[in-house]
Amino acid sequence: MITQQVQPDRYCLEAISRLTAEVRGALPREVVAETVLAARRDLEGQVAHEALAEMLHHLARHRLDRIRGAA
Repeated sequence: MITQQVQPDRYCLEAISRLTAEVRGALPREVVAETVLAARRDLEGQVAHEALAEMLHHLARHRLDRIRGAA
């Protein structure tokens, strides 16, 4: 299976920065970055470009909350 690599764009960088601050002490930045990039990849072509930043933040935060709950 080939997975598409996502280059961090400004939406990713903003989400990584904000979410890293939100989960500081609970999850490392690397986990946040991986989660944001995976969410970005999953949202590609699925939402309007204008909604991408907000949807990316919400999806990544939801996934990080699940990771924190499992830890």
